Amino acid sequence: MQAAPVRATAIPSFTDALRAVESLLLSSGQRTARRNAWTSVLEDRRRAKDRVEAQRVLEEVGFTRMS
Repeated sequence: MQAAPVRATAIPSFTDALRAVESLLLSSGQRTARRNAWTSVLEDRRRAKDRVEAQRVLEEVGFTRMS
């Protein structure tokens, strides 16, 4: 008796599943716009984190903001 062949089929990730649903629901232009918007959100978050870090460093070296 011979064993059945094993199939190495990858289970799709959650992200892959979301992208599949997205492709069914949105046109390609809408997908691009959504991805661009999300990229902008991530970039804004990165810049905000950098600003906080720069402010912390400036305060540590004794630089005070003159208003």
